[in-house]
Order: sequence, then C-alpha cells, then structure tokens
Amino acid sequence: MIWSVALKPALLLAVAIQFSASAHAAQAVPGGGISAANLSRHVSTLASDAFEGRAPATPGEDRTIAYLQQQFAASGLEPAGDNGGWTQAVPLLRAQMDGPVNAALDIAGQHQVLVNGTDLVLQTLQPVSQVEIEQAPLVFVGYGIDAPERGWDDFKQVDLKGRIAVVLVNDPDFETAQPGSFDGRAVTYYGRWTYKYEEAARQGALGVLIVHETAPAAYGWATVKSSGLSPVFDIERADAATYHTLLRGWMQRDLAVSLFKRAGLDFETAKRQAQAADFKPVPLGDARLSVDFKVKRDRVVTRNVVGRLTGALKPGETVIYSAHWDAFGIGEPDAGGDRIRHGAIDNATGVATVLELARVFAAGPRPARTLLFLALTAEEKGLLGANYFAAHPLVPLDTTVAVLNIEMLSPDGLTHDIASWGKGKVSLETELQRVAQARGRRYSPDPNLEAGFFYRADHFAFARAGVPAITVGAGLDRVEGGVAAGRKLREAYFARCYHQPCDAWTAQWDLRGQVADVTLLYDLGAGLANSGQWPQWQEGSEFKAIRAESDKSRVASKP
Repeated sequence: MIWSVALKPALLLAVAIQFSASAHAAQAVPGGGISAANLSRHVSTLASDAFEGRAPATPGEDRTIAYLQQQFAASGLEPAGDNGGWTQAVPLLRAQMDGPVNAALDIAGQHQVLVNGTDLVLQTLQPVSQVEIEQAPLVFVGYGIDAPERGWDDFKQVDLKGRIAVVLVNDPDFETAQPGSFDGRAVTYYGRWTYKYEEAARQGALGVLIVHETAPAAYGWATVKSSGLSPVFDIERADAATYHTLLRGWMQRDLAVSLFKRAGLDFETAKRQAQAADFKPVPLGDARLSVDFKVKRDRVVTRNVVGRLTGALKPGETVIYSAHWDAFGIGEPDAGGDRIRHGAIDNATGVATVLELARVFAAGPRPARTLLFLALTAEEKGLLGANYFAAHPLVPLDTTVAVLNIEMLSPDGLTHDIASWGKGKVSLETELQRVAQARGRRYSPDPNLEAGFFYRADHFAFARAGVPAITVGAGLDRVEGGVAAGRKLREAYFARCYHQPCDAWTAQWDLRGQVADVTLLYDLGAGLANSGQWPQWQEGSEFKAIRAESDKSRVASKP
C-alpha cells in the first residue's frame, strides 16, 4: 500500500526521526524482510524458456516488460515513465547480418578463407545495407589508444583511410612487470572494446579488428561469438557514418599469431613493443582483407521500466536502484541443443533484487527522499538503456543522490563479504563498507580490476553524467570454502556460462547469500534516502568536476 505524500503529523515525526538517525546501525527490513522465495520466483520466471532470453525488441522483451510492470504495481509503486506510464521508450537502430558473411585474407601469396564466428566476428553499425571491402591493407596500431593526458598516442598520425586497424584488447599495462601510464592491471576506459571502436573511427580507419585473448578480455571466445553474432544496436546518431567504422569486430588470437608470422613479425614481440609510449604503427606486410555481407537495418523501440516511491520530506531528491533486464535471446545451440541464453545470473538476479527492494520499501514507512526503481534495457548492447536515461532523465540528475546498480548476485550461498565493480573513487564504497560492518560482514574492493567491470555496467552511464554511482555484486569469500572456493566458482561461471545457455536458474541454488546481499543494499539505500547526505566523488575521479558544476542546485534543495 502506498502512503499519501500528505502524511499525518505523527507519521511525519516518525519519518523525521528515521531521517535524522540515518542508518548508522542495521535496521529491520520492512515487509517481513528480504524473501529468498521472492528472489527465486523472479529469477526462475525471467530466466524461463517462455521469456526467450529477454533480448530487446523481441517477444521476450514484451513478456519481460509486462512482468516488471505487474510486479511494480503489485508492490505499490507509482508509474514513473513516459506520460505517466511504467516505461521509458528507448529508440534504437538495430543491425544484423542478412545472409552469409564472406571474408578472406590474402598475404604473402596465400589466400585464406575466414569463417565468421570461428576465425573472427564481424559487424557494422554504419548506415549501410551492404559492407563490401576489397583488398584493404591491415595495420597494427598497438592498443589503439590516443590519450594525451597520459602522454600516449598509438597512432602517430598514421593515415588509416582505406585501412583496417588491428588492435590489442585491454591496456598497455596489463602484461607489464611494473605499472606504467595506465594504472597497472586495473583497466581504464581506454582498455574497453567500445573505446577502441570509437577511437578507430575518429582516426579515420575503414575498419577495426580487436585481437581476442582470454585473460586481458576477461572472457573466452565463446562469449565474443555469442555476443558478436547477435544483432547489434545503437542510439540514433546524425553522425553515424563517421562515428562508426564501416567494419568492426574481433579476431582469434591464433589467427593474429599466424597473420603476424606471415607478415614477418612475432606477435608477442610486437605486443611488448606496443606497451611502450614510443610504439609506432606497423603495416602487416602485404596483408589484405576482403569482406562482403549484407545488412538488415531497422528502427526499434525498446523500453526501460520505471517505478517510483515518492519521498515524504524531500521528493525532489532521488536515490535510484537499477539493474538491466536484457540478456542475449536465442542463439546457436549448445552441446545439449539449448538455444536460449537465459541470463539467470546475468542479470535476472539483479532485476529480482530491484523488484524485492521495491516491495520492502513500499511496505515500510515512506522514506524522506524519493526512491526510483529502474529496470534498464540494452545493457548488453553497450549500456544503451542507461545512456539513454542519462541523456533523457526522468528525474533531475543534479539532485539524484546516487545510483545503486545491481549485477550478477551469486547463487552459491553465504559469503563473508560484498563487493562493488571497479575502483570507483566514490564515497559510496565507504558507505557500503559501513553497512556491511553493521551486519557483521565486510566490503571487498573489486578483486578483478583487470576485467574493467567499472566500465561494463549501467552505473557508468550515470557516473559519466557526474552522479555518484556504483554497481554492487557478490563477494568471493564464501563461508564454506573461503576465497579459493568463491574464485573457483566465479571462474567456472565465466568460462562456461557467461552469456551462454547454461546461465540458467535451478531449484538447487542456495539463495542465503543473495538474501544477505540484498539486505545490505536495502541498508545502503535506506541510509541515503533518510539522510541529508550527498555522496561524493573522491580526489582522482574523472567525474568529480562534472558533479561540482551542479553543487549549487543541491545546496538550494536542502530544507
């Protein structure tokens, strides 16, 4: 039941007392507490065959949106989307292969037919109906980075017009003995594949191919293939013809090693040379790439789902809980013939958390600040739903207190710790540590900074707009087996099931850990929603200056 904003004096007093107390100690969770049965029910439904892998702009999306709306309404939230509805329309352009992909490599008198999905994965987001490339030269441009503030330029003014840039994944520091210009093994934004595609286009390249290696990419080729052979999406851009290269994609490491060898180069030696700032682009012998495939393009509208619990004392200040609802839909069959990428851990667990948090908050006293519950679309296509919301916010971002994004909670039982993704340099990490300690647990910084998770989750879209934001995920220190057991389970998941059909719900899941983690997320959000606190970006954060530009609007909003 939703309480009216016009609360009775006694209820206002109760909220004010809670507001002033903040959440310095663990509080009882309303609504009977976090329910394992509810979390399991949501995940089993969203990850079921009936939802067809929850790909945007498919019947699976329609079923997902209907379910989320129904659950938000049943909890007692108010619709907070477009025109008083539950959804925010996110218009996108979709591109997918229309027929076979023909690709071939000519080098040193040899002609090699390449198989899309096996040797490489090819895509385009340019506004074309066909990609035709004939005998384009290949140039190795190291890590494909232009970062003047770090004294780094891999391109050295090389002319890439009509050429295919071959680049390495991750940052130059990933495999060096000592940290250099790129923060050691902790991935910067320059290490992300999205950046490399964008920078190659800015440099005028005809195309760009990223060399896949499992360790620096943080996932295997099966993930690249699964993602790369799916339709690709983009927001509508007036400059799409120049924002994207005509061709983009990945190549297998084995192909790269062979290519470099035939060009008279050693791949490992070339990679070491690319880890120094004085690296210069290297033509790959007389290598020429030819590609021909047709493209089917259409405009689709996918949707974010938005519910609100209006604050009792400060309705204009907002705390956001978010998670992405999309997965990868239907793809190639696995060994057992299953074609549905169910997306149970990634990220039905996050969506289930948002739904359960909506229920318990709506069952308790109305918080001082507004809570927005946000299920985002097209995260797997490049954080597109979050980017669209940040560009077209349904609440003012200047007075958005924080974004608490949830990803991939563990189904493997209790852990001593909870973690966040990446090193965010934001006070929310300290707040998460505080609420964990209040319940006898601890906060663990991201144990896998080299995976670049800070740049791979929806909170990043809000961070770029200056809003303090984190993504919260499961810890590794299992009560049964410790860090070694937790790491083993995590590595097995990423090796076998990440973006694959086996990311599926099972009744054998042990959800005690999820209940404990969601309880901490309640504590964190309740503390922010019932205080005058404004989380801050810390020194060294690239987002601190952006947030500072709106300081006056937050000062003015205080009572």
